[in-house]
Amino acid sequence: MKTDVLIVGAGVAGLYCALKLPKHKKIMIITKSDLESSDSMLAQGGICMLKDESDYDSYFEDTMKAGHYENDPKSVEIMIRTSPDIIEDLVSYGVRFARNLDGSLDFTREGAHSQKRILYHKDVTGKEITTHLLDKTLQKENVTFYEHTEMVDLICQDNTCYGAVLRMQDGSFEKVEADNVVLATGGIGGIYEHSTNFRSLTGDSLAIAIRHHIALEHANYIQIHPTTFYTDKEEDRSFLISESVRGEGALLYDKHMHRFTNELLPRDRLSEAIHKQMEKDGTPFVWEDLRPIGEVTLQRHFPNIVEHCEKMGYDVFSEPIPVVPAQHYFMGGIQVDHEGRTSMKQLYAAGETACNGVHGKNRLASNSLLESLVWARRAATLIALGAEIKKDPALIEETSFEPYQDMAQWKEENITLVKEEIKRENNGRTPAIAYRKMAEPLSKAV
Repeated sequence: MKTDVLIVGAGVAGLYCALKLPKHKKIMIITKSDLESSDSMLAQGGICMLKDESDYDSYFEDTMKAGHYENDPKSVEIMIRTSPDIIEDLVSYGVRFARNLDGSLDFTREGAHSQKRILYHKDVTGKEITTHLLDKTLQKENVTFYEHTEMVDLICQDNTCYGAVLRMQDGSFEKVEADNVVLATGGIGGIYEHSTNFRSLTGDSLAIAIRHHIALEHANYIQIHPTTFYTDKEEDRSFLISESVRGEGALLYDKHMHRFTNELLPRDRLSEAIHKQMEKDGTPFVWEDLRPIGEVTLQRHFPNIVEHCEKMGYDVFSEPIPVVPAQHYFMGGIQVDHEGRTSMKQLYAAGETACNGVHGKNRLASNSLLESLVWARRAATLIALGAEIKKDPALIEETSFEPYQDMAQWKEENITLVKEEIKRENNGRTPAIAYRKMAEPLSKAV
């Protein structure tokens, strides 16, 4: 198999990268699951946008402060300055952001934001954006999709990437020769006991990067979302109660129905406050009261959340709901520069699997979709410039499938590599959210 660009992942980063590549480039997009099962589809809250120059300093400071000032200031600047162009693009693709009666964009606010600067579509913004990007990408004649196809390994030599080994839907192995490879594989939630992520996201790109000495950065920077719906039943993933809910006025209570914290704290500090309260109360959850938001706003802005709570036996209009922190987002990842280049030639990364420095130690709410789109476009722009490509058909031909015959063992080794890297970066400390038992994520990923 041969292609100009291999994109691994079909979330917003992978799809937008494909849309921004030239029409003459032959593009192959693979996804480990189906086209509907990327975490981009799950994003509820929204996407940030610089409304005007008067908000720049405030937006910049909010992002830096949430990231504990460990952010790359240049990356933050790039993201903020590019946001109006990104939103204009999305609107041109048909994305329906909420609007005011006069037709202007309706901005909302989330935790740790000092201003209203977040665009949204009900409480399914990620699905709205991703669906329109997918529809546009499916229309491109130069793009071929392969569902239920996973990248097993990169084909590389002398710090240059020449392609990848794939495991196809029928279980067979294929080699693909690619001039450029873009890793857009998402996060690592599948290795955690409680996570808002799809279980198929087990950090494959990170493990492969470790195997080939591709630089990683801040593998221990893992964000815990403070509020996911608590249930004692085993589910594939934790249902997220959006940051926007607290931005609109929802309150958190202890077991005595007393408010115990500032609901608009950055996610890491709020998660810590909730964990402390749970420990103090001896309970596996705290209560979140959505009633202060008002019935009209709940029905208009958060219908998906209202519906899920109802299915779980809770009427948000008359009672609080139980919530608990869960692993949510990965700020670290494969180290990339301001153009999305990894430390390996002809290899790029974008989205949650990449670390470009925007988020620092903690992600500011609703920066993730924007950051993914910005770096996907920058990677596509650089690829389109057409730098001289090294090819090695002999290496492709010589690559053997022998190391991958025992896929269960290969996957187990990958997950172990990721866990060990997180532990090493975390100075040996145990993660705040427990890992899943090894056999469980493997059986679902095979």
